[in-house]
Amino acid sequence: MLKIAILGLGEGRSTMSAAIESSKLELVKICDRNEDLCKQRAKEFDFHSYTTNYEDLLNDASIDIIAIYTPDHLHAQHVKEALLHGKHVVCTKPFIDDLSDAKELLELSEKTGKKVFIGQSSRFFEPAKRQRADYEAGLIGDLITIEAQYHADHRWFLKKEWSLLQSFKWLYGGLSHPVDFIRWYLPNIQEVMGYGMISSNGQAAGLKNEDTMHFIFKATDGRIARVSGVYTSPTQPAQRDSGMSTILRATEGASQADYHELRYAVTDKTGEEKVITWGDSTIKYYFRFEGQSHHGGEYQNYLEYFVDSIEQGFEAYPNMEEGIGTVALLQAMDKSLQTGMPVKIADILNEYGL
Repeated sequence: MLKIAILGLGEGRSTMSAAIESSKLELVKICDRNEDLCKQRAKEFDFHSYTTNYEDLLNDASIDIIAIYTPDHLHAQHVKEALLHGKHVVCTKPFIDDLSDAKELLELSEKTGKKVFIGQSSRFFEPAKRQRADYEAGLIGDLITIEAQYHADHRWFLKKEWSLLQSFKWLYGGLSHPVDFIRWYLPNIQEVMGYGMISSNGQAAGLKNEDTMHFIFKATDGRIARVSGVYTSPTQPAQRDSGMSTILRATEGASQADYHELRYAVTDKTGEEKVITWGDSTIKYYFRFEGQSHHGGEYQNYLEYFVDSIEQGFEAYPNMEEGIGTVALLQAMDKSLQTGMPVKIADILNEYGL
């Protein structure tokens, strides 16, 4: 059984639940520089091996994996230190916020032989897993196009002071989920074009960056995809629409995976139409805390998959290259918003020698 430690106990709350519940992992230590949060998690999970010093995780030879859930701008340094201390790494998305760190981290992973896995949790949600399995089994034929969205009424978020800072962008915090789905099915995105705006709700709150965005992607083989993100507007009832959704349209069928509803629909190549929902036990596995604020089940799924990859010697995706590719795509989207022009992903990668 591999031993894991967790850095960052906000989002790391889900990882604590996942590691404690898993038969493939042993949680040995948790860390956050906020000691009150350490004590809160220790009490919540009856797990009392905590520290406020990252060095304590790095220097513990018994730890195989460090799971990193710190703010985006700290990821590169925390990943680097973990690799240098011979640890495998799980890092929450988006992987890094500055692509100038990418080359060094790629070389370091290669040199140390340690794996880096990007915690893109939505891929490990039940409807998304089912959609992928059906697609890989050829149930809907060859992919023609994808539409992905993340629409949420996050007006409550605007009350947080840091959401009004120049540095805060829904593009990275929100759209990274549907963008990852696009890349999962169309990895070779060549160019992106998008428009965005700050809605009247966002303007009234003092938002500095776009809260309403629509993008079109073009792959190297000519296929196109679309992503939409709207964050400060009321949403439709869940029976009618989903906050996050991925639609695959293919040569012989189509499928749609919804989140948070645990709902999946497919028209397969025989013409059969199905709508699948999952029951209480699955809901409790995925959503273990109040409301649907954390994603314990998805985290457990991806941690166990990562453990299998280490023990069985296969590549776990999204790996570091995919994580870097997604950041490059998000930066190209950001540039398109600023310039009002299409942006080639290769131009972003070339800028950083990638």
